[in-house]
Amino acid sequence: MPNVKVVNVSKTFGDGKIVAVDNVSLEIYDKEYFSLIGPSGCGKTTLLRLIAGLIPMDKGAIYIDNVLVNNMPPEEREIGFVFQTYALFPHMNVWENVTYGPHIKAWEEKKASALGRETLEMVKLYGRSEAFPNELSGGMMQRVAVARALAAGAKLLLLDEPLGALDAKIRNELRYDIRRLVKDLGLTAIHVTHDQAEAMAISDRIAVMRKGRILQVGTPYDLYMNPQHLFVANFIGESNFLEGHIVDVQQDFTTVRLRGGVTVDACNAKARKKDERVVLVIRPEAFTMQKGWKKTANGITGTIKRVSFEGTTTRYEVYLKTEETVIVTRPSLAEQPLPVNEKVTLTFQPEKSHIFPYPLLGLMEELKSE
Repeated sequence: MPNVKVVNVSKTFGDGKIVAVDNVSLEIYDKEYFSLIGPSGCGKTTLLRLIAGLIPMDKGAIYIDNVLVNNMPPEEREIGFVFQTYALFPHMNVWENVTYGPHIKAWEEKKASALGRETLEMVKLYGRSEAFPNELSGGMMQRVAVARALAAGAKLLLLDEPLGALDAKIRNELRYDIRRLVKDLGLTAIHVTHDQAEAMAISDRIAVMRKGRILQVGTPYDLYMNPQHLFVANFIGESNFLEGHIVDVQQDFTTVRLRGGVTVDACNAKARKKDERVVLVIRPEAFTMQKGWKKTANGITGTIKRVSFEGTTTRYEVYLKTEETVIVTRPSLAEQPLPVNEKVTLTFQPEKSHIFPYPLLGLMEELKSE
């Protein structure tokens, strides 16, 4: 099945005033389940449509299976496109929708029927072959849409927010079904979503986009544990952002003075310099929380202002003496939740933090999703 290579691709709208995709280069590997994520309007759907050939690019090159497809029409790219709105023919039943592609391509009836049955059995809907779209649930309709793309002989599956119109329970179940189908058939898939949890659960690798550009590409683990950009640290999961200045840079750690004069040891940041203004990033689960204000190594003191029980975890909002609020999460089964107004001391291991230079446009502007 094909690999996909995007080389310096750009696309603008409105006489060049709106930059949707800005000089993007990217490679998706053969048989990979790859996701494009980012806030609304970041260019991920536009990039997917450029790969599909549904809209022309302004510049750059796209290769599918090492073949330049810039001037190749969509129907010759051997792709299947699954839309958020299902896009099923309402006057056709499930069987007619799924076998539409093979019939349009003038395949033999025996071959078209065999492939139609096979794909419907894969999505567990062969028993509903005679049903019309308005007789199906949202999850069933999306599975029909996937079956139709597969029955058309797609080697590359492009999915544009395919689960966005479904309720949470069905969405969680169907995302694993789609990944299983892709892997069982040895396809390459590119999945567009704004739901980071969805992408983290099913992707081999993910590209995080913002303002038409790709900020970072990596496995779900890499993006979560080693964000290379403040926006990525904020968009993937949840993070705390503490402002400070570097006091000292050692071999194994960097000392940072936070607001209010609190000094902590953070991760190794040899590229940073003494007195440089920085942002210290710490995940909520990286904190250890103890009752009472204590003088301890790498300790920050504060007061619990809100407690939220969230099933597997308990979420605390802690107002620090540095006049900042941080989020701390603890396993719900590990301990009895602490009450509001409890004084606490937070500690963390230096290697579980990240240091970024303070952004020129300000922290809030850097984290903002447009």
